[in-house]
Parts: sequence; C-alpha cells; structure tokens
Amino acid sequence: MTLGQRHLTLRESVAGEIRRMIMDGQLAPGERLFEDRLAEQLGVSRNPVREAIRALEGSGLVEVRPRRGAYVSQLDPHQATQLLELRAVIESYAARLAARNRTDADLAALRRCLDGGLAASREGDHVRAASFHREFHIGIERASGNTHLEPVVGPLRHQTELVFSILADQRSVLSWDEHVRIYDAIAAGDAAKADQFTMEHMESVVSDLLQRAPS
Repeated sequence: MTLGQRHLTLRESVAGEIRRMIMDGQLAPGERLFEDRLAEQLGVSRNPVREAIRALEGSGLVEVRPRRGAYVSQLDPHQATQLLELRAVIESYAARLAARNRTDADLAALRRCLDGGLAASREGDHVRAASFHREFHIGIERASGNTHLEPVVGPLRHQTELVFSILADQRSVLSWDEHVRIYDAIAAGDAAKADQFTMEHMESVVSDLLQRAPS
C-alpha cells in the first residue's frame, strides 16, 4: 500500500499501515508504539503518525496510557465477548433484512468478498482476508436497506478487529464456509436462515476466542 493515496488523507493512510502491521502480527499486543520509529519506517513525519495513533485509539486497536505512551491493545476476552454478542444480535437482524431487500448488485458484491476472502485465506494472507471479511459484513448491512445499521455496527466492528486478527490463522477457511452459508440464505431470500447462520457464525467466533484466551 502506498502512503498518501489520493483518496485518503495522509493520516488515514498511516493509520491503515499501522492497522495492517497490527493485524499481520508485526506489532504484537502490548507492544509500545514509538512515533519516531514508525515515522521513519513509513517514510513520514511524526505528526501524521501521532494523528493516526489517536484515530486507532478510537478503534480499540491502540491504547494510549497517560504519561506512558501508546501501545497495541491487549485483548480482554470478557469485554470482547460482550461486544461480539452485541454484534451478533445486530448483524443477524441485518442479514434477515438483507434476505428480503438485497439486489443483484448486492449479491454480486458479497460474492466478490467471498471469493477474494477464501483465496486470501488459502494463500495465508490474513490481512487481506480480514479486509474481505469486514467488507462482507458491511455489504450485508448495505443490502439490508436500513441506513442506520452501518453507523451503529461500525464502532463495534472496529473494537473487535483485534479478535479477528488473533483468530485469523485458527479460523481461516472455516470462517468462509460459514460466510457462504449466510450468503446462500440471503441469495435464496430465506430471512430466517440468514438470521440463524449469522448468529451461529458469531457464536463460533466467541467460542474460538474463549478457547484461545488464557485461563
């Protein structure tokens, strides 16, 4: 990814690069983020790095500790579970609506996410797979026809990105099998199945998270 793309501000581009480094494991949970090192690594000044860190703090990926600096967030399994359970309720509703309201264009967009995500997972590119995963769920929210869903789910999605980063290697292709079931139900116009399969998908994520969390 090239910093300073025309359609992104420099801060957004830098934030995207730091997010990628976290999702890819280059920056580990609990690791301190040094502005000067990141600025040198990304070829920018410290100011956009500082702004990017503030933006990522709002996403839940970064924690800023007073007088101690910024750190990659460490996962709190209990808090993450609560967020995922809330997402499950809202996203199941979105899938139910999408089964009723989706267009051919919506289905085509979801299909592209499925194909791209599955290919990325098979290649071991978990960062790209995570991007397709995020776009798949956003696509369902758009297909629902309820314009209030995306801004409601967005903050919850940001705060659970670290979960999918940690579980990326464990869930991999299996996760896409779950997504295919959701897609098939939406494409068939089966609102009940779309709701059910989305709930089961999110419950599976929670189960894997709790198994992975230290006892």
